[in-house]
Amino acid sequence: MDVSSQYRKAWEGFWSATSDTPGEAIWDSDPSLTSVPHTELLLPYADTALPVVDLGCGNGTQTRYLSTVFARALGVDLSHAAIGHARRADTAGVAEFAQLDLVDADAVRDLSRRIGDTNVYMRAVIHQSEPEARPAVAAAVAALLGARGRAFVVELTPASKELLQKASEALGGPPGKLRRVIEHGLKPADASEEEVRELLLGAGLTVLASGDTALAQTEHLADGTRIDLPARWFVLAAAS
Repeated sequence: MDVSSQYRKAWEGFWSATSDTPGEAIWDSDPSLTSVPHTELLLPYADTALPVVDLGCGNGTQTRYLSTVFARALGVDLSHAAIGHARRADTAGVAEFAQLDLVDADAVRDLSRRIGDTNVYMRAVIHQSEPEARPAVAAAVAALLGARGRAFVVELTPASKELLQKASEALGGPPGKLRRVIEHGLKPADASEEEVRELLLGAGLTVLASGDTALAQTEHLADGTRIDLPARWFVLAAAS
């Protein structure tokens, strides 16, 4: 199974039209607001001597931080253009980056064989994946963990969709960074909380901890308030 050509083109188009300027993508928040607090939630359960794979790494901002915590950090993304951004930004060579379609089970298994049991970081990937591809995305997390790895998965909730709708309908239309997401045909917050949880459990994962959070964006509402999107996080392991 592969993602649709339309979905692939949407992401290639977005990242090809994005500059290397930090924060140009609406979700490219500083690690202090994102992977730092997320890692603090994961660390009580994870072995940092294992590698970590950042699924849907984009331009690699969070992957580079993860490399300071785990023995080895690898960022993967569907988009070749995104991987190009990530490699250019990693001037110190602290992480590794590779193109990977999470829906391609053979490619995921190949990565698992090469890297062994690994921790996984996945931020807001299921909610914008095509509905028919979501089970395979959840299965990819389980396949990579093996017996010893642990995952931190955070996904937007429907309340995020309501907030983005409000921002889009404001006087003057959506702010620029959100407009770019819409124009490229990307669909944020498109999965329910129930669906996300069922997908994770259905993939053979068990929930060790979970809670509510918000994903800080690099865009603001008309009144200057930063857009923080309601989300739900999970720390996961392979079910025994």
